[in-house]
Amino acid sequence: MNGFPFSAVVGMEELRLGLVLNAVSPAIGGVLVRGEKGTAKSTMVRALAAILPDVAVVAGCRFSCDPAAPDPSCPDGPHETEAPSVTRAARLVELPVGASEDRLVGALDIERALTEGVKAYEPGLLAAAHRGVLYVDEVNLLHDHLVDLLLDAAALGTCYVERDGVSVRHAARFLLVGTMNPEEGELRPQLLDRFGLTVEAAAPRDAGQRGEVVRRRLAYDADPAGFARRWQDAEAGLAAGIAAARALLPRVVLSDATLRQVASVCATFDVDGLRADLVTARAAIAHAAWQGRGEVTAVDVRAAARLALPHRRRRQPFDAPQLDEEELDRALAGAGEDSGDDPGPDDDGPGGGEPEASHETTHGQDTPAPRTEAAPDPGPDGQPPGPAAEAPAQPRPGTAAEEPAQPRLGTSVPRPPAAPGPVFRVKRLEIPGTGTGAAGRRSRARTDSGHVTGPQRPPDRAARIHVPATFAAAAPYQVARGRAPGGGLLLRPDDLRAARHEGRESNLVLFVVDASGSMAARARMGAVKGAVLSLLLDAYQRRDKVGMVTFRGGGAELALPPTFSVEAAAVRLSALPTGGRTPLAAGLLRAGDLLRAERTRDPRRRPLLVLVTDGRATGGPDPVAGAHRAAALLAAAGVHSVVVDCESGPVRLGLAAGLTESLGGVLLRLEHLAAAPLADSVRVVTGGVRGVAPPGRHREVA
Repeated sequence: MNGFPFSAVVGMEELRLGLVLNAVSPAIGGVLVRGEKGTAKSTMVRALAAILPDVAVVAGCRFSCDPAAPDPSCPDGPHETEAPSVTRAARLVELPVGASEDRLVGALDIERALTEGVKAYEPGLLAAAHRGVLYVDEVNLLHDHLVDLLLDAAALGTCYVERDGVSVRHAARFLLVGTMNPEEGELRPQLLDRFGLTVEAAAPRDAGQRGEVVRRRLAYDADPAGFARRWQDAEAGLAAGIAAARALLPRVVLSDATLRQVASVCATFDVDGLRADLVTARAAIAHAAWQGRGEVTAVDVRAAARLALPHRRRRQPFDAPQLDEEELDRALAGAGEDSGDDPGPDDDGPGGGEPEASHETTHGQDTPAPRTEAAPDPGPDGQPPGPAAEAPAQPRPGTAAEEPAQPRLGTSVPRPPAAPGPVFRVKRLEIPGTGTGAAGRRSRARTDSGHVTGPQRPPDRAARIHVPATFAAAAPYQVARGRAPGGGLLLRPDDLRAARHEGRESNLVLFVVDASGSMAARARMGAVKGAVLSLLLDAYQRRDKVGMVTFRGGGAELALPPTFSVEAAAVRLSALPTGGRTPLAAGLLRAGDLLRAERTRDPRRRPLLVLVTDGRATGGPDPVAGAHRAAALLAAAGVHSVVVDCESGPVRLGLAAGLTESLGGVLLRLEHLAAAPLADSVRVVTGGVRGVAPPGRHREVA
């Protein structure tokens, strides 16, 4: 079946340019596409392989060796210089989110190596993607150790596989493309920096352009082959342009003056490290080749910087990647060249012609003009788009928008929500015991990777062999098996022992925050918000889920559903209001319902509940007894908890202590409520004290 043509995708000029530049020069380091759902991210990436030049490979080689320069370490080699070859299309290999390490890098059969003396290696997806495209959808949901392996291979151009003293290496050079929806969580900064370019994908807001998207999609669904034929010339033109740019690339000159311009721009934007300078230089060279120029200009540097720098800027933890276009122009001008004085062909590059129904627009310069949303596409008749929509009308004098309305006499002005306190670095929070949750960087767990804690009998086929235990199991039977003096160890399948590993898992940290009138002190709520945001920042780096339930007035509210998204968390926590009665039981019951739902959805993820309250219960029928019953239910469910007592003043009722008794958790006093001590308090529960009290008992931390 014909895929949707690359040229037929409406708009998406920045994504188109980022993919093409990496197709011209894979050394750039790949493209990370960030965007909301339904923006044709996957469609465009999958369409890229069709316009890549065909590749010649050694016949029968599972690792796609180039006949002109075969890999000397190829496991299927060595290949003769005149080895027969075949030509095939470039591959698009997709890495699923649930893939294992062996599926990614390949599997060494240690069982056969020990019992038969055969080095058997089954290539993985990295071998299949060599000299093609490796596409990772939802890369932010991929396990961190797999992302590390993936990016290491992309940077080195080589895949290394080592298992218990047996090692294999092979070439793995590919165009890496990852897509992600930021609402589902962020990549760790270390991983984000490893992607060469980053592109933001967004749906068009123009009605005409949205209509053209639907029109083309309906036409494709009705007749995929016919639709592909209509765009065949455009696809061939793009493929020819990429091939020509690849041939020109080694001859493109990056002058010292332009290189200083690259360094000046990176220094102006205060990016971390020097990877930004290298990627910007490579992308600028590729852009010049794509435009058919033999020397890099300021226009090429500007186009490269717009894609290479936004995700590398030093910024606040919860800010989205962004780049100030005016600041970029000033940096380019300050480096000695005007960024807008070099008009050239459009970004479609040489040979990039399309049918009359072309969706591209010409801005009169090399790169698309800065914009906040994509320009309208032409219709099927090939006519240029109509004039841009006018700017929103300014409010007329005398309207309500001219000046803010004043409150009436006798009415109270609502206070804005307390701002979060400063974000700070926290130590790891660790739930006691050993879990079996998803791989992460939080609590101890039995995992498929990590340090070896001992041997075990393999349930079926042992992927990781515990060699000493295997030899020890076989040793008593060597005489009976007829082992000759000085001969090798005789092994049988029953002798094999698998390695038992212990690593780290990710957890769910659920904050239950009293937002009633008794907790409405702004400094107090600011400290709570600051601690939650700090722990959330640490949690997304460790692949945890974090949620927050608040209770005030007539009931409890799920203020922050369990999430990996720091942006959504920052917005919701900043707007958290306070005031009203204290329905403590409702808050605990809401937390219990949430944890039960999460346990059904992910039964292996262990939760930690942090209750921030003064212990008062004034909402609902029989509020105090109801709160204690709800707490006892959480304790019976095995939820680890900590209670932060916010009661202050010379006379203290100690209500939180009784609540902690029902929860079987750890009690913290008011002085631990400040942002840094609150984070420390959670570490007391999971670290220094090594666990919470069993149900029916509580521990108080002074």
